Amino acid sequence: MLVLVAPGQGAQTPGFLTPWLDLPGAADRIAAWSDAIGLDLAHYGTEADADAIRDTAVAQPLLVAAGLLSAAALDASPNVVAGHSVGEITAAALAGVIGDEAALRLVRTRGLAMAEAAAVTETGMAALLGGDPDVSVAHLEKLGLTPANVNGAGQIVAAGTAAQIAALVDDAPEGVRRVVPLKVAGAFHTPHMAPAVDRLREAAAELTTADPAVTYVSNADGKAVATGDEVISRLVGQVANPVRWDLCMETFKELGVTALIEACPGGTLTGLAKRALPGVQTLALKTPDDLDAARALISEHAGA
Repeated sequence: MLVLVAPGQGAQTPGFLTPWLDLPGAADRIAAWSDAIGLDLAHYGTEADADAIRDTAVAQPLLVAAGLLSAAALDASPNVVAGHSVGEITAAALAGVIGDEAALRLVRTRGLAMAEAAAVTETGMAALLGGDPDVSVAHLEKLGLTPANVNGAGQIVAAGTAAQIAALVDDAPEGVRRVVPLKVAGAFHTPHMAPAVDRLREAAAELTTADPAVTYVSNADGKAVATGDEVISRLVGQVANPVRWDLCMETFKELGVTALIEACPGGTLTGLAKRALPGVQTLALKTPDDLDAARALISEHAGA
């Protein structure tokens, strides 16, 4: 059983889209999506520097476009799909809930709305490496921070104001090896993002949806979602609520997943899976050079 997963914000790096545009039809698809959302995806994916693609309004559409482009190059149907944070929009398109262009339009609205919400107060996020989750969560709450991403494999991402993040760096929870501030421009998946929820709900109301054609696992609680309307409802709500990737991986275990492929720009979720899902084969799509190995994995593990 094969699961295809899509990464969230922070996975982007300068120039990561460049080799993908050499694939047949890829540049045309990116150009069409760019026109549809009013954002030059090719420029940001090939020429822009790290600061430019750190912008929430840019990073989110860029990640969804890259995920859809790399998944299309595989030309295969997984048994299960899931996405981390904004990767859930990629997963919704891969499951057939919404079309590719609709996904890009939705994520453009999401990115702009979250960027505006982040501009109200100086906020940020930081990853906690190691430690006991219960101890860490209690410590975060004491500092006024939110455990915005509970990623499993010993990793929690905290979110809050810049002052709260600074306090966390100086006062890490007991047992945590390291606190790593993340290159994101806001406290995502916290109440700081509440203003973005209404904007996204309005945009989502205009979507035409279908029920998932494959098993869609929601990062709100790790549960499989059977209807398109519920998928979209969860996509809207998760902007201001924590990501429970740990529960998604528990569901992968329960479903009997034997292989995991991470769409471009892969690496983050594959790393978590290697630690949390022993025995599951993993592969990250970083460049088109990874496609042959991914297709071999699909032929071996994608069930009927």
